[in-house]
Amino acid sequence: MHDELLQDLWFHHTDDVALDTITVHARRATLHATPTSRPATCPSCGVISASVHSRYLRRLDEAAAAGRRVVVELQVQRFRYREPACPKATFAEQIPGLTFRHGRRSQGLQVALQRVALMLAGRGGASLADALAAPVSRSTLLRLIRAVPENAPATPRVLGIDEFALRKGHAYATVLVDIETRRVVDLLPDRTIETVCFWLAAHPGVEVICRDRSASFAEAGRLGAPDADRYHLWHNLAEAVEKTVVQHRGLLPGNAPEKAPPTGRRQ
Repeated sequence: MHDELLQDLWFHHTDDVALDTITVHARRATLHATPTSRPATCPSCGVISASVHSRYLRRLDEAAAAGRRVVVELQVQRFRYREPACPKATFAEQIPGLTFRHGRRSQGLQVALQRVALMLAGRGGASLADALAAPVSRSTLLRLIRAVPENAPATPRVLGIDEFALRKGHAYATVLVDIETRRVVDLLPDRTIETVCFWLAAHPGVEVICRDRSASFAEAGRLGAPDADRYHLWHNLAEAVEKTVVQHRGLLPGNAPEKAPPTGRRQ
């Protein structure tokens, strides 16, 4: 009963590992486990192999428990594959949900450290990881940040286009912003009509363009997104009309200034 509970506690995310024993020391707990999946699939060509080449002990850091560092010692096998079309002669088995190629941590701990790195970056993340008994260097955390795949942003419905200085007075580039989410969509290396027009043509779906009075951006919008509304043109026109009305409101019918009451000496 206890063995089943421990098995479910540590390896609930995979059915391909059997927990053998647990060794607990003052500051570390070691889980001795054995893979149960046979045979294995070649990562290069996807062909299954059952020919065992060798065995070796693989150590993985796992999430800490009760303030102790946890290490998984896994007896894995290396398989032989003699398919001429495959560039690999041998390959090591991987456990879905637990291991990944060249990884020294479990997949769960890898994801947790990535989140720590994204929130606290290198130095602060390393301090927190050490306090959680999952020590890792700040350089490793920075590598984890760089390894996070970037999701291509969706084409915004309302696009803001503006220039910014790479070197004031000499080199300028273009920033594209999703006005509804207030997030930067892309950075263009210059502010030419061709560059902005090419981006708009490659990302159909822009319905509204927010821009200043730049003639280059106006022409790029006309060529790259001819059906998009020009929000700033209407916005600037409305502001100009409002200022004119405020300045000349005294000339409008029904808005003449009231006459001041006559003043006189009190008797």
